[in-house]
Amino acid sequence: MSIFTPTNQIRLTNVAVVRMKKGGKRFEIACYKNKVMSWRSGAEKDLDEVLQTHSVFVNVSKGQVAKKDDLTNAFETDDLTEICKQILTKGELQVSDKERQSQLETMFRDIATTVAEKCVNPETKRPYTVNLIERAMKDIHYSVKANKSTKQQALEVIRQLKETMEIQRAHMRLRLMLPAKEAKRLKEKLKPLLQVVESEDFDENLEMVCLVDPGCFREIDELIRCETKGRGSLEVLSLRDVEEGDEKL
Repeated sequence: MSIFTPTNQIRLTNVAVVRMKKGGKRFEIACYKNKVMSWRSGAEKDLDEVLQTHSVFVNVSKGQVAKKDDLTNAFETDDLTEICKQILTKGELQVSDKERQSQLETMFRDIATTVAEKCVNPETKRPYTVNLIERAMKDIHYSVKANKSTKQQALEVIRQLKETMEIQRAHMRLRLMLPAKEAKRLKEKLKPLLQVVESEDFDENLEMVCLVDPGCFREIDELIRCETKGRGSLEVLSLRDVEEGDEKL
């Protein structure tokens, strides 16, 4: 005995649905659980790891595939992969209240972990524990945004926490090598970007070891490369200048 399955129906299991309304119609795509947020944050770049199928549905749970004409009218293309990308980026992830709460709690913890990894108490140079950062986030009533990456939110949390506690991004320790001819002029240009100059040694070149804010790293790197035509160099000695032991409040 054969079982007839209509050609416009596809059955899927263990699925995360992303829904989008466009042109007065509802469209859905079927994704693997936990992969939608990875795609949106940029952690996952392989579309096949995110989509269960490149089909676009009217209703995933019933397996009803969208009509080609409806897709073309709404998205102005019949390229299913392109349409899937649009829905994946701009659509609304359908999750149960329990799943949503679990997801927000995980993101809250991830944000606190990122902040703890990046920051120190500026007076003691000691890092804060993740639990301490979590408590501080609760004290300022930080609300996690499910559609923003944890990295973006961690930077926002750091800005907000600065208003209530002693916290700053841990400095990077760099070694700068500047050619003798450009050394004096370049040093003046670099000065505003350096937090602390730990040592200077002038031989054939000027060698400086300094602490900088991580946000200035790219600007310093570009300045040295452009001004010295590639003859100068920059070396990262440590990503975080921290003291041993955790900070206690």
